[in-house]
Amino acid sequence: MTSRVTRRQALQAGAAVIAAPTIVPSTVFGANAPSERIGIGVIGCGNKAFGGTKNLQGPGGCQIVALSDPNRLNLNRYAGAFNVSPESCFQDFREMLKLDSVDAVLVGTPDHWHVPASIAAAKAGKHVYCEKPLSNSIAEGQALVKAIKDAGVVFQHGTQLRSLAANRKACELVRNGYLGDVRKVVIGSPPGHAIGDIPPEPVPDTLDWDMWLGPAEPMEYRPVITGGIPEKGLRGWYFVKRFSQSGWIAGYGVHDVDLAHWGLGLEDSGPVRIEGHGEFPKNGFFNTVLGYELTFTYEDGRQIVVTDTSKNRHGVKFMHENGKDWIHTRVRSESSDKRLLETELKPGDTRLYESTNHEKNFADCIRNGTTRTITPIEVAHRSTSVCLLGGICVDLGRPLQWDPKAQKFLNDDEANARLDCPHRDPWKV
Repeated sequence: MTSRVTRRQALQAGAAVIAAPTIVPSTVFGANAPSERIGIGVIGCGNKAFGGTKNLQGPGGCQIVALSDPNRLNLNRYAGAFNVSPESCFQDFREMLKLDSVDAVLVGTPDHWHVPASIAAAKAGKHVYCEKPLSNSIAEGQALVKAIKDAGVVFQHGTQLRSLAANRKACELVRNGYLGDVRKVVIGSPPGHAIGDIPPEPVPDTLDWDMWLGPAEPMEYRPVITGGIPEKGLRGWYFVKRFSQSGWIAGYGVHDVDLAHWGLGLEDSGPVRIEGHGEFPKNGFFNTVLGYELTFTYEDGRQIVVTDTSKNRHGVKFMHENGKDWIHTRVRSESSDKRLLETELKPGDTRLYESTNHEKNFADCIRNGTTRTITPIEVAHRSTSVCLLGGICVDLGRPLQWDPKAQKFLNDDEANARLDCPHRDPWKV
């Protein structure tokens, strides 16, 4: 007696075969060969996920088969854009995860939902692409690392700067010593925002506000939270601590910290000391950090300095120890010596993981049966942790000592109490 191998079973089995990144030949299955189509369910259909959804459908070659969002207006917009039937649109993502047609999910929710939604998807056997920052607390990140490993699913973090050739080349030049001894990386990242007092308003009929809040402590509805900041185009939840614990330090800065780790070869580590300061709104509804300056010192003495862009240019600047030679990168690269960027790597040099499109890389890994994406879960957790540590440092207003192996502060109960944030039932992680 023969058993039929379905497309979904083949995709799930492929993800578990880490050491064999090849597509199973159709001859193995004969007439029952599974399709290579990957069905994507989107969790959180706001502006943040729209580009990623388009890339999964386009370069990634996936099919958007289901949508979930507490806001029906968002669902309607995505359903029209991606040709998804009303029967496959849900205000509660847990209903979407029951669909066998969903092989993988894109988590494009506000930060406070990233980990609860990703863990639920992994436990349902779905591959996970999660937007940045990975988590809202370090304990959340640890829980997601475990959940992804236990489930054996493919994971990709939305730090798309790794999939730009200029950034990869810059990091390869640093890794291979072409810039010399790099002891410091200076990062400029956007500051936070302040706003005046915003009174509560009735919840629109189209929004399931309790579901939108999810694990976060209850708060009265204000349109600016889910809508845009006037003249900024950014959603207000980015700057409300209840939904974004470290504010824009993590919300934006994780992109650049991730590149710094990549260039320095510190992807599986973390700092031993964090020091710096930040400025916060004196009044108004928003309460996350505005300007900031942080120094992260690693065990070998190398430092990553993260400031807002009023102090340093946006991007990642790798500095030679002489203070004169440098490579600056983000979308394009520049150098103190233009010839440096034209350097050809030698055959024995370290080469970094190459991806031309972040979402395509995620889809390719599912098809090829490898869980090692360009930004896997462990790497995502470490880069996000740096930013969350910075948020704790500016909140407390004093230097902190960190054990990157134990992932705890040294002799500091007050700081360790901030390694997690509150979660309402049933969303505890």
